[in-house]
Amino acid sequence: MLAYKGKRRDGTVTILEIRNLKKSFKKQRKKIVAVNNVSFCVKQGECIGIVGESGCGKSTTANILARLTKEDAGTILFDGDEITRGKYLKPVGRNLQMIFQNPQDSFDPRDTVLNGIMQGAQSYRIWNKNVLREKALQTFDYVGLKTSYENIKTSELSGGECQRAAIARAIICDPKLIICDEVTSALDVLVQAQIVDLLKKLKKDKNMTMIFITHDLPLASVLCDRIAVMHKGEIVEIGDTMKVLRSPCHHQTQNLIDSVLTVPK
Repeated sequence: MLAYKGKRRDGTVTILEIRNLKKSFKKQRKKIVAVNNVSFCVKQGECIGIVGESGCGKSTTANILARLTKEDAGTILFDGDEITRGKYLKPVGRNLQMIFQNPQDSFDPRDTVLNGIMQGAQSYRIWNKNVLREKALQTFDYVGLKTSYENIKTSELSGGECQRAAIARAIICDPKLIICDEVTSALDVLVQAQIVDLLKKLKKDKNMTMIFITHDLPLASVLCDRIAVMHKGEIVEIGDTMKVLRSPCHHQTQNLIDSVLTVPK
């Protein structure tokens, strides 16, 4: 049965539904289970956080959802369509975009900032070159990049500026879902806050649906409507962010809370 494409009785729309997702790898002849029976859904306009310690399966889950890695088993329904059917990866195109932890690695360092932001959109052939350039410059302004940067190399940007460019590249085609994989972990605290503020702005202005993957509970608490706690490849707890943080039901959630100084009240 496919995800319901339309409003439910409570007025919400499910944009993404994951059922029993599994993925394992072989390392030195040993089988390592990275993702084990992961199931959850994401509503339109919602930001759901996937939190957990390093190696718990967060990024593997993100790569599977973005169709960068093939799952071993399970079903993914995106906007009501199954995207896991068949032997090979099925790309989802403009409607599902991913922002990576190290933005410098996702740009060609020889490319200009403008071309780097336009590159993905050009492949979808939605607009002609002049319209796309104009839209890209508008996106510069929205994410807080100076338009004077359009002709400099992406390698000349600071970490925060490059992450803003990566966000611009992700939103230029107005996707239905953005996956943010540890997008603040390589940045200093001040720039982290600026990037989170930009993501909050996206959510408010564009009703953007997001999956925010992080090991940082305080960041998740200010951005995410719900959080899913992963441990050893499994989701051990999921629910409203403040409810989970104030009244954790699983010991791993409590361990994560104990590892930070304060939880917002």
